[in-house]
Amino acid sequence: MITKEPLPLERRERKVKDHPYKGGPVVYWMCRDQRAHDNWAMIHSIQFANESGVPLCVAFCLVPQYLGACIRQYGFMLKGLAEVEAELIDHGIGFVVLEGYPEVVFPSFLHMTGAGLLVTDFDPLLKKREWKRKLAGEITIPFHEVDAHNVVPCWLASKRRIITYSTFKEKLAPLVHEFLCDFPPLKSPDAPWPIAHKSIDWKGITGRLNVDRAVKEVDWILPGEKAARASMEEFLRTRLPSYPELASDPMASGESDLSPYFHFGQLSSQRVALEVELADAPLEAKSDFLGQLIIKKEISDNFCLHTPEYETFGAFPKWARDSIDAHRSDEREHLYNLEQFEKGQTHDPLWNATQMELVKIGKTHGSLRKYWAQKILEWTNSPEEALSIAMYLNNRYSLDGRDPSGYTGIAYGLFGHPWASNDVIGKVRNRTYTGERLRFDIHAYEEMVKKL
Repeated sequence: MITKEPLPLERRERKVKDHPYKGGPVVYWMCRDQRAHDNWAMIHSIQFANESGVPLCVAFCLVPQYLGACIRQYGFMLKGLAEVEAELIDHGIGFVVLEGYPEVVFPSFLHMTGAGLLVTDFDPLLKKREWKRKLAGEITIPFHEVDAHNVVPCWLASKRRIITYSTFKEKLAPLVHEFLCDFPPLKSPDAPWPIAHKSIDWKGITGRLNVDRAVKEVDWILPGEKAARASMEEFLRTRLPSYPELASDPMASGESDLSPYFHFGQLSSQRVALEVELADAPLEAKSDFLGQLIIKKEISDNFCLHTPEYETFGAFPKWARDSIDAHRSDEREHLYNLEQFEKGQTHDPLWNATQMELVKIGKTHGSLRKYWAQKILEWTNSPEEALSIAMYLNNRYSLDGRDPSGYTGIAYGLFGHPWASNDVIGKVRNRTYTGERLRFDIHAYEEMVKKL
Protein backbone atom coordinates (compact mmCIF):
# COMPACT_ATOMS: atom_id res chain seq x y z
CA MET A 1 0.00 0.00 0.00
CA ILE A 2 2.92 2.37 0.66
CA THR A 3 4.22 4.20 -2.38
CA LYS A 4 8.02 4.02 -2.62
CA GLU A 5 8.66 7.59 -3.73
CA PRO A 6 6.76 10.74 -2.73
CA LEU A 7 4.58 12.25 -5.42
CA PRO A 8 5.58 15.63 -6.85
CA LEU A 9 4.80 18.24 -4.23
CA GLU A 10 2.66 20.11 -6.75
CA ARG A 11 0.01 17.42 -6.17
CA ARG A 12 -0.33 18.57 -2.55
CA GLU A 13 -0.20 22.31 -3.24
CA ARG A 14 -2.58 24.90 -4.64
CA LYS A 15 -2.27 28.63 -5.13
CA VAL A 16 -4.10 31.07 -2.89
CA LYS A 17 -2.61 33.91 -4.92
CA ASP A 18 -0.99 33.13 -8.26
CA HIS A 19 1.59 35.89 -8.68
CA PRO A 20 4.92 35.24 -10.42
CA TYR A 21 7.85 34.67 -8.09
CA LYS A 22 10.37 37.49 -8.44
CA GLY A 23 12.99 36.43 -5.91
CA GLY A 24 13.31 36.82 -2.17
CA PRO A 25 13.15 34.54 0.89
CA VAL A 26 10.42 31.99 1.48
CA VAL A 27 8.19 32.48 4.51
CA TYR A 28 6.16 29.52 5.76
CA TRP A 29 3.14 30.65 7.78
CA MET A 30 2.83 27.66 10.11
CA CYS A 31 -0.73 27.44 11.34
CA ARG A 32 -2.49 24.09 11.54
CA ASP A 33 0.54 21.81 11.27
CA GLN A 34 2.84 22.79 14.11
CA ARG A 35 5.79 20.44 13.63
CA ALA A 36 9.20 20.48 11.99
CA HIS A 37 9.21 16.89 10.69
CA ASP A 38 6.79 14.94 8.46
CA ASN A 39 5.30 18.20 7.24
CA TRP A 40 4.58 18.60 3.51
CA ALA A 41 4.24 22.38 3.82
CA MET A 42 7.70 22.56 5.40
CA ILE A 43 9.11 20.22 2.75
CA HIS A 44 7.57 22.34 -0.03
CA SER A 45 9.02 25.52 1.52
CA ILE A 46 12.53 24.06 1.80
CA GLN A 47 12.42 22.65 -1.72
CA PHE A 48 11.31 25.99 -3.19
CA ALA A 49 13.93 27.88 -1.16
CA ASN A 50 16.71 25.56 -2.35
CA GLU A 51 15.63 25.72 -5.98
CA SER A 52 15.63 29.52 -5.74
CA GLY A 53 18.81 29.82 -3.68
CA VAL A 54 17.08 31.75 -0.88
CA PRO A 55 16.66 31.25 2.89
CA LEU A 56 13.53 30.17 4.74
CA CYS A 57 11.76 31.56 7.79
CA VAL A 58 8.80 30.00 9.59
CA ALA A 59 6.33 32.43 11.14
CA PHE A 60 3.56 31.51 13.54
CA CYS A 61 0.77 34.05 13.94
CA LEU A 62 -0.60 34.01 17.49
CA VAL A 63 -4.09 35.49 17.60
CA PRO A 64 -5.22 36.79 21.01
CA GLN A 65 -8.51 34.86 20.96
CA TYR A 66 -9.74 31.89 18.93
CA LEU A 67 -13.17 30.25 19.00
CA GLY A 68 -13.46 29.98 22.76
CA ALA A 69 -10.04 28.40 23.37
CA CYS A 70 -8.73 28.84 26.94
CA ILE A 71 -5.30 28.69 28.51
CA ARG A 72 -5.67 24.88 28.49
CA GLN A 73 -5.44 24.81 24.69
CA TYR A 74 -3.13 27.79 24.24
CA GLY A 75 -0.70 26.42 26.82
CA PHE A 76 -0.50 23.03 25.11
CA MET A 77 0.04 24.72 21.75
CA LEU A 78 2.73 27.16 22.92
CA LYS A 79 4.77 24.46 24.63
CA GLY A 80 4.74 22.50 21.39
CA LEU A 81 5.81 25.58 19.44
CA ALA A 82 8.76 26.13 21.77
CA GLU A 83 10.01 22.71 20.66
CA VAL A 84 9.50 23.67 17.00
CA GLU A 85 11.56 26.82 17.58
CA ALA A 86 14.54 24.85 18.88
CA GLU A 87 14.39 22.28 16.10
CA LEU A 88 14.20 24.83 13.30
CA ILE A 89 16.97 27.03 14.62
CA ASP A 90 19.21 23.93 14.73
CA HIS A 91 18.47 23.49 11.01
CA GLY A 92 19.26 27.06 9.98
CA ILE A 93 15.60 27.98 9.52
CA GLY A 94 14.34 31.23 11.00
CA PHE A 95 11.42 31.14 13.42
CA VAL A 96 9.31 34.02 14.69
CA VAL A 97 6.02 34.50 16.49
CA LEU A 98 3.84 37.34 15.23
CA GLU A 99 1.20 38.49 17.72
CA GLY A 100 -2.07 39.71 16.24
CA TYR A 101 -4.31 38.88 13.30
CA PRO A 102 -2.67 37.64 10.08
CA GLU A 103 -3.97 40.32 7.74
CA VAL A 104 -2.60 42.96 10.11
CA VAL A 105 0.83 41.62 11.13
CA PHE A 106 1.96 39.61 8.12
CA PRO A 107 2.16 42.30 5.39
CA SER A 108 4.72 44.37 7.31
CA PHE A 109 6.73 41.25 8.24
CA LEU A 110 6.82 40.09 4.63
CA HIS A 111 7.90 43.56 3.51
CA MET A 112 10.59 43.79 6.22
CA THR A 113 12.11 40.42 5.24
CA GLY A 114 11.78 41.03 1.49
CA ALA A 115 9.85 37.78 1.19
CA GLY A 116 9.17 36.52 -2.31
CA LEU A 117 6.85 33.60 -1.50
CA LEU A 118 4.40 32.88 1.28
CA VAL A 119 3.47 29.25 2.02
CA THR A 120 0.87 28.02 4.49
CA ASP A 121 -0.84 24.80 5.47
CA PHE A 122 -4.43 23.83 4.67
CA ASP A 123 -7.36 24.25 7.06
CA PRO A 124 -11.04 23.95 6.07
CA LEU A 125 -12.45 26.02 8.95
CA LEU A 126 -14.10 29.29 7.97
CA LYS A 127 -12.07 31.47 10.33
CA LYS A 128 -8.77 30.21 8.92
CA ARG A 129 -10.01 30.57 5.35
CA GLU A 130 -11.12 34.13 6.12
CA TRP A 131 -7.64 34.96 7.44
CA LYS A 132 -6.06 33.66 4.24
CA ARG A 133 -8.51 35.53 2.02
CA LYS A 134 -7.92 38.82 3.83
CA LEU A 135 -4.15 38.37 3.84
CA ALA A 136 -4.10 37.49 0.15
CA GLY A 137 -5.78 40.83 -0.54
CA GLU A 138 -3.00 42.67 1.30
CA ILE A 139 0.07 41.15 -0.41
CA THR A 140 1.53 41.13 -3.92
CA ILE A 141 3.68 37.97 -3.77
CA PRO A 142 2.70 34.40 -4.61
CA PHE A 143 0.83 32.57 -1.85
CA HIS A 144 0.79 28.74 -1.79
CA GLU A 145 -1.30 26.40 0.36
CA VAL A 146 -0.19 22.81 1.08
CA ASP A 147 -2.36 20.14 2.68
CA ALA A 148 0.01 18.78 5.32
CA HIS A 149 -2.81 17.47 7.52
CA ASN A 150 -4.48 14.80 5.40
CA VAL A 151 -3.07 11.79 3.61
CA VAL A 152 -5.05 12.81 0.52
CA PRO A 153 -5.26 16.57 -0.13
CA CYS A 154 -8.78 17.55 0.84
CA TRP A 155 -9.57 19.37 -2.41
CA LEU A 156 -8.52 16.31 -4.42
CA ALA A 157 -10.50 13.84 -2.29
CA SER A 158 -13.77 15.29 -3.57
CA LYS A 159 -15.06 18.50 -5.08
CA ARG A 160 -18.31 18.17 -3.14
CA ARG A 161 -19.58 17.13 0.27
CA ILE A 162 -19.75 13.36 0.74
CA ILE A 163 -22.63 12.28 2.97
CA THR A 164 -21.76 8.68 3.90
CA TYR A 165 -18.65 6.97 5.22
CA SER A 166 -18.98 4.13 2.72
CA THR A 167 -19.07 6.50 -0.26
CA PHE A 168 -16.09 8.48 1.03
CA LYS A 169 -14.12 5.31 1.76
CA GLU A 170 -14.72 4.02 -1.76
CA LYS A 171 -13.72 7.36 -3.26
CA LEU A 172 -10.64 7.75 -1.09
CA ALA A 173 -9.22 4.21 -1.37
CA PRO A 174 -7.32 4.60 -4.68
CA LEU A 175 -6.07 8.05 -3.67
CA VAL A 176 -4.76 6.74 -0.34
CA HIS A 177 -2.85 4.09 -2.27
CA GLU A 178 -1.37 6.88 -4.39
CA PHE A 179 -0.56 9.39 -1.65
CA LEU A 180 0.45 7.20 1.30
CA CYS A 181 4.21 7.46 0.95
CA ASP A 182 7.05 8.12 3.37
CA PHE A 183 8.41 11.59 4.06
CA PRO A 184 11.89 12.79 3.15
CA PRO A 185 13.87 13.70 6.29
CA LEU A 186 14.07 17.29 7.44
CA LYS A 187 17.21 18.87 6.00
CA SER A 188 18.70 22.30 6.51
CA PRO A 189 18.08 24.68 3.60
CA ASP A 190 21.13 25.42 1.47
CA ALA A 191 20.94 29.10 2.49
CA PRO A 192 20.56 29.63 6.27
CA TRP A 193 18.31 32.37 7.58
CA PRO A 194 20.58 35.44 7.79
CA ILE A 195 18.93 37.24 10.70
CA ALA A 196 20.32 36.28 14.11
CA HIS A 197 17.73 34.45 16.15
CA LYS A 198 16.37 36.20 19.21
CA SER A 199 15.06 33.63 21.68
CA ILE A 200 11.32 33.88 22.00
CA ASP A 201 9.95 34.97 25.37
CA TRP A 202 7.32 32.24 25.70
CA LYS A 203 6.45 33.25 29.25
CA GLY A 204 5.84 36.84 28.16
CA ILE A 205 3.76 35.73 25.19
CA THR A 206 1.65 33.51 27.44
CA GLY A 207 1.13 36.35 29.89
CA ARG A 208 -0.12 38.70 27.17
CA LEU A 209 -2.81 36.33 25.93
CA ASN A 210 -6.36 37.63 26.31
CA VAL A 211 -7.86 34.22 27.11
CA ASP A 212 -9.87 32.58 29.86
CA ARG A 213 -7.49 31.13 32.47
CA ALA A 214 -10.17 29.43 34.59
CA VAL A 215 -9.95 26.22 32.55
CA LYS A 216 -6.62 24.88 33.73
CA GLU A 217 -3.98 23.09 31.69
CA VAL A 218 -3.79 19.30 31.96
CA ASP A 219 -0.88 17.05 32.87
CA TRP A 220 -1.96 13.62 31.62
CA ILE A 221 -0.53 14.33 28.16
CA LEU A 222 2.75 16.06 27.27
CA PRO A 223 2.75 18.53 24.35
CA GLY A 224 5.20 18.63 21.46
CA GLU A 225 6.45 16.61 18.55
CA LYS A 226 8.76 14.35 20.56
CA ALA A 227 6.06 13.46 23.08
CA ALA A 228 3.62 12.85 20.22
CA ARG A 229 6.01 10.41 18.58
CA ALA A 230 6.59 8.59 21.88
CA SER A 231 2.86 8.38 22.51
CA MET A 232 2.30 6.95 19.04
CA GLU A 233 4.98 4.30 19.55
CA GLU A 234 3.54 3.31 22.93
CA PHE A 235 0.05 2.92 21.43
CA LEU A 236 1.27 0.83 18.52
CA ARG A 237 3.21 -1.43 20.83
CA THR A 238 0.72 -1.94 23.66
CA ARG A 239 -2.83 -1.14 22.52
CA LEU A 240 -3.14 -1.43 18.74
CA PRO A 241 -3.06 -5.28 18.84
CA SER A 242 -6.29 -5.23 20.92
CA TYR A 243 -7.98 -2.43 19.00
CA PRO A 244 -10.98 -1.99 18.67
CA GLU A 245 -12.20 -4.21 21.53
CA LEU A 246 -10.41 -2.14 24.16
CA ALA A 247 -11.12 1.19 22.46
CA SER A 248 -14.89 0.73 22.84
CA ASP A 249 -14.71 0.37 26.64
CA PRO A 250 -14.24 3.61 28.63
CA MET A 251 -12.64 1.61 31.43
CA ALA A 252 -10.08 -0.22 29.28
CA SER A 253 -7.80 2.72 28.32
CA GLY A 254 -7.67 1.39 24.78
CA GLU A 255 -7.88 4.63 22.79
CA SER A 256 -4.82 6.03 21.05
CA ASP A 257 -5.08 9.46 22.78
CA LEU A 258 -3.40 10.97 19.72
CA SER A 259 -6.22 13.36 18.83
CA PRO A 260 -4.73 16.45 20.60
CA TYR A 261 -1.48 15.89 18.69
CA PHE A 262 -3.37 15.69 15.39
CA HIS A 263 -5.41 18.77 16.23
CA PHE A 264 -2.37 20.94 16.91
CA GLY A 265 -0.41 19.35 14.08
CA GLN A 266 2.28 18.07 16.43
CA LEU A 267 1.94 14.65 14.80
CA SER A 268 1.23 13.70 11.19
CA SER A 269 -1.62 11.24 10.66
CA GLN A 270 0.25 10.08 7.56
CA ARG A 271 3.24 9.15 9.74
CA VAL A 272 0.95 7.20 12.05
CA ALA A 273 -0.63 5.39 9.09
CA LEU A 274 2.80 4.38 7.84
CA GLU A 275 3.81 3.07 11.26
CA VAL A 276 0.51 1.20 11.68
CA GLU A 277 1.18 -0.70 8.47
CA LEU A 278 4.55 -1.81 9.86
CA ALA A 279 3.26 -2.62 13.35
CA ASP A 280 3.02 -6.11 14.82
CA ALA A 281 -0.76 -6.28 15.15
CA PRO A 282 -3.69 -8.21 13.62
CA LEU A 283 -4.85 -6.98 10.23
CA GLU A 284 -8.36 -6.44 11.58
CA ALA A 285 -7.06 -4.14 14.30
CA LYS A 286 -4.94 -2.20 11.80
CA SER A 287 -7.83 -1.85 9.37
CA ASP A 288 -10.23 -0.63 12.02
CA PHE A 289 -7.80 1.95 13.37
CA LEU A 290 -6.83 3.18 9.89
CA GLY A 291 -10.53 3.65 9.14
CA GLN A 292 -10.77 5.98 12.13
CA LEU A 293 -7.47 7.68 11.37
CA ILE A 294 -7.98 8.30 7.65
CA ILE A 295 -11.62 7.92 6.57
CA LYS A 296 -13.35 9.35 9.64
CA LYS A 297 -10.83 12.14 10.11
CA GLU A 298 -10.61 13.21 6.47
CA ILE A 299 -14.37 13.11 5.85
CA SER A 300 -14.60 15.74 8.61
CA ASP A 301 -12.33 18.04 6.59
CA ASN A 302 -14.43 17.30 3.50
CA PHE A 303 -17.58 18.24 5.42
CA CYS A 304 -16.21 21.57 6.68
CA LEU A 305 -14.64 22.51 3.35
CA HIS A 306 -17.86 21.98 1.39
CA THR A 307 -20.41 23.02 4.04
CA PRO A 308 -20.13 26.73 4.92
CA GLU A 309 -22.94 26.31 7.47
CA TYR A 310 -21.12 23.48 9.30
CA GLU A 311 -21.75 25.11 12.71
CA THR A 312 -25.54 25.20 12.22
CA PHE A 313 -28.54 22.89 12.22
CA GLY A 314 -28.76 23.50 8.47
CA ALA A 315 -25.69 21.29 8.03
CA PHE A 316 -27.56 18.20 9.23
CA PRO A 317 -28.73 15.79 6.48
CA LYS A 318 -32.28 16.42 5.26
CA TRP A 319 -33.73 13.31 6.87
CA ALA A 320 -32.39 14.43 10.26
CA ARG A 321 -33.60 18.03 9.88
CA ASP A 322 -37.06 16.96 8.72
CA SER A 323 -37.54 14.40 11.48
CA ILE A 324 -36.30 16.72 14.23
CA ASP A 325 -38.44 19.57 12.87
CA ALA A 326 -41.49 17.29 13.09
CA HIS A 327 -40.82 16.88 16.83
CA ARG A 328 -39.97 20.47 17.77
CA SER A 329 -43.13 20.86 19.82
CA ASP A 330 -42.73 17.57 21.71
CA GLU A 331 -42.75 17.84 25.47
CA ARG A 332 -39.26 17.38 26.94
CA GLU A 333 -39.04 15.08 29.95
CA HIS A 334 -35.96 16.99 31.10
CA LEU A 335 -34.71 20.48 30.24
CA TYR A 336 -31.37 21.99 31.28
CA ASN A 337 -29.63 25.29 30.67
CA LEU A 338 -25.97 25.88 29.78
CA GLU A 339 -24.86 26.29 33.39
CA GLN A 340 -26.44 22.99 34.41
CA PHE A 341 -24.84 21.16 31.52
CA GLU A 342 -21.46 22.77 32.15
CA LYS A 343 -21.47 21.76 35.83
CA GLY A 344 -22.75 18.24 35.13
CA GLN A 345 -26.00 18.82 37.00
CA THR A 346 -28.43 16.64 35.05
CA HIS A 347 -30.47 13.69 36.35
CA ASP A 348 -28.19 11.28 34.44
CA PRO A 349 -25.04 10.23 36.37
CA LEU A 350 -23.38 8.84 33.22
CA TRP A 351 -23.83 12.08 31.30
CA ASN A 352 -22.60 14.05 34.29
CA ALA A 353 -19.49 11.87 34.57
CA THR A 354 -18.78 12.25 30.84
CA GLN A 355 -19.06 16.03 31.12
CA MET A 356 -16.88 16.19 34.22
CA GLU A 357 -14.21 14.09 32.53
CA LEU A 358 -14.21 16.69 29.75
CA VAL A 359 -13.97 19.53 32.28
CA LYS A 360 -11.21 17.92 34.32
CA ILE A 361 -8.88 16.46 31.68
CA GLY A 362 -9.97 17.98 28.36
CA LYS A 363 -11.29 14.81 26.72
CA THR A 364 -14.24 12.44 26.70
CA HIS A 365 -14.00 8.81 25.75
CA GLY A 366 -14.75 8.37 22.05
CA SER A 367 -17.50 5.82 22.65
CA LEU A 368 -19.33 8.25 24.96
CA ARG A 369 -19.11 11.36 22.78
CA LYS A 370 -22.20 10.30 20.82
CA TYR A 371 -24.17 9.71 24.01
CA TRP A 372 -23.02 13.08 25.38
CA ALA A 373 -24.08 14.97 22.22
CA GLN A 374 -27.38 13.15 21.70
CA LYS A 375 -28.57 13.82 25.23
CA ILE A 376 -27.92 17.55 24.86
CA LEU A 377 -30.21 17.43 21.81
CA GLU A 378 -32.80 15.55 23.86
CA TRP A 379 -32.69 17.88 26.89
CA THR A 380 -32.86 21.31 25.22
CA ASN A 381 -35.67 23.32 23.64
CA SER A 382 -34.34 23.19 20.09
CA PRO A 383 -31.58 21.68 17.95
CA GLU A 384 -30.11 25.16 17.54
CA GLU A 385 -29.77 25.54 21.31
CA ALA A 386 -28.34 22.03 21.58
CA LEU A 387 -25.67 22.73 18.96
CA SER A 388 -24.72 26.02 20.58
CA ILE A 389 -24.29 24.38 24.00
CA ALA A 390 -22.38 21.37 22.66
CA MET A 391 -19.98 23.51 20.64
CA TYR A 392 -19.40 25.88 23.56
CA LEU A 393 -18.56 23.00 25.92
CA ASN A 394 -16.38 21.21 23.38
CA ASN A 395 -14.47 24.34 22.35
CA ARG A 396 -13.98 25.53 25.92
CA TYR A 397 -12.86 22.30 27.57
CA SER A 398 -11.63 19.84 24.97
CA LEU A 399 -7.97 19.91 24.00
CA ASP A 400 -8.98 19.02 20.45
CA GLY A 401 -12.04 21.27 20.17
CA ARG A 402 -12.43 23.86 17.40
CA ASP A 403 -11.65 21.09 14.90
CA PRO A 404 -13.48 19.56 11.93
CA SER A 405 -13.63 16.24 13.80
CA GLY A 406 -15.23 18.07 16.71
CA TYR A 407 -18.00 19.53 14.57
CA THR A 408 -18.81 16.18 12.99
CA GLY A 409 -18.48 14.41 16.34
CA ILE A 410 -21.07 16.70 17.92
CA ALA A 411 -23.48 16.19 15.02
CA TYR A 412 -22.70 12.48 14.91
CA GLY A 413 -25.68 11.58 12.70
CA LEU A 414 -24.18 13.48 9.78
CA PHE A 415 -22.86 10.39 8.01
CA GLY A 416 -25.30 7.83 9.36
CA HIS A 417 -28.77 6.74 8.37
CA PRO A 418 -32.26 7.28 9.82
CA TRP A 419 -33.42 5.11 12.71
CA ALA A 420 -36.88 4.49 14.15
CA SER A 421 -38.41 7.81 15.12
CA ASN A 422 -38.40 8.96 18.76
CA ASP A 423 -39.87 11.91 20.56
CA VAL A 424 -37.78 15.10 20.40
CA ILE A 425 -34.79 13.64 18.52
CA GLY A 426 -36.70 12.29 15.52
CA LYS A 427 -34.81 9.67 13.52
CA VAL A 428 -31.42 10.38 15.06
CA ARG A 429 -30.15 7.22 16.74
CA ASN A 430 -31.36 7.04 20.32
CA ARG A 431 -28.69 6.09 22.86
CA THR A 432 -29.98 5.16 26.28
CA TYR A 433 -28.57 4.85 29.78
CA THR A 434 -29.74 1.23 29.86
CA GLY A 435 -27.96 0.47 26.60
CA GLU A 436 -24.73 1.97 27.89
CA ARG A 437 -25.04 0.08 31.17
CA LEU A 438 -25.15 -3.20 29.25
CA ARG A 439 -22.05 -2.19 27.30
CA PHE A 440 -19.63 -1.41 30.16
CA ASP A 441 -19.40 -0.85 33.92
CA ILE A 442 -20.97 2.57 34.26
CA HIS A 443 -20.56 2.81 38.01
CA ALA A 444 -16.83 2.05 37.82
CA TYR A 445 -16.51 4.80 35.19
CA GLU A 446 -18.38 7.29 37.37
CA GLU A 447 -16.10 6.49 40.32
CA MET A 448 -13.01 6.83 38.14
CA VAL A 449 -14.06 10.32 36.99
CA LYS A 450 -14.67 11.43 40.60
CA LYS A 451 -11.03 10.60 41.38
CA LEU A 452 -9.57 12.59 38.47
